[in-house]
Amino acid sequence: MKELNEEVSRKLELIREALTDTGATGVRLRGTDWFAWATAGASNTVLLTAETGVAEVLVTVRDAWVLTDEIEAQRLEDEELSADFKLHVNPWADAAARESFVRDVTNEGKVLSDRPIPHVEKRLPASLQNHKRVMMSSELERYRQVGRKASVAMTEVLKAAKPTWTEYQLAGAGAEALWARGIHPAVTLVAGERRLPLYRHATATGEVIGRVAMMVFCARGYGLFANLTRFVSFGALGDEHAQLHRHVRQIESQVLNLCQPGTSLDTAYHALNQVYEQHGFPNAIQEHHQGGTTGYLAREIVATPTTTDTLVENIAVAWNPSLRGAKIEDTFVILNDGKLENLTFDPNWPSVEIEGRLRPIPLELT
Repeated sequence: MKELNEEVSRKLELIREALTDTGATGVRLRGTDWFAWATAGASNTVLLTAETGVAEVLVTVRDAWVLTDEIEAQRLEDEELSADFKLHVNPWADAAARESFVRDVTNEGKVLSDRPIPHVEKRLPASLQNHKRVMMSSELERYRQVGRKASVAMTEVLKAAKPTWTEYQLAGAGAEALWARGIHPAVTLVAGERRLPLYRHATATGEVIGRVAMMVFCARGYGLFANLTRFVSFGALGDEHAQLHRHVRQIESQVLNLCQPGTSLDTAYHALNQVYEQHGFPNAIQEHHQGGTTGYLAREIVATPTTTDTLVENIAVAWNPSLRGAKIEDTFVILNDGKLENLTFDPNWPSVEIEGRLRPIPLELT
């Protein structure tokens, strides 16, 4: 609890520094990502697919509030929020009461927000955006818990999977395994044998999976996303398919080698483009995004040819190089010695060593 309180206090300091730097009188944080960041892992989520939740954070020079309605207030106070935040509760049918309160406590001054009301509020400064992407030690510890639970859930489900299951059944089993561990199944993509080479974002269908399947998790806990991809094969993987997986492991190793403080995301992108060409797949980078930084969003920043943001210590990354029928993905954090820690590694999943790192291979069930 002491560490959590210290984390919230530090984040309130960072928000208030933004107030001072910009001359604003208040910061409103509405998104599920920003709410979790400011509250050290609390959730304002009811509707899983929504980008905003049932409460928001309001910070002024003097006070820190959580604004919500009378439906949500008691639960949030009992189960989500630390004592660092005051509650302002408005009637659920009177949203105007909240806006009136905000105007009063901010002296009708300039208000910053992650999702600003057009012509009324301003966007957050880049400095605060950068603070959100760099993990404090207490955040990293929570992230390790989320990554561990997500990877164990993935292993559990794919070891139990049957070739006669539908993609819906496999996705449902994945979601159930995450929920059982207190993790939101924000994304559970599944592709069976027929659809696997056709679609990169293969949302599940009622088709039987057949001899091989891929499952992707974007699993959210404490607001933090653990992203990972795994494959299962019922019987030995065919030579052509196995070769595709060897390619993606080698391609990924090159971008992981670049994950050092000071590397820009466009540098990583261009390196991936080059290594795809070296492996004989010159157009592959155009067929799917390659990932980038992660954290309180499944991807905080996606690497592109013009993304000049640089990697720093204690930032998380999730790359997902892919070819038609093969993909690889885990969530890593860049530690203060420049080494990578795999947050979604499960020792019970089969792996091979690539460039000194244990990387997942398809699970072959007989």
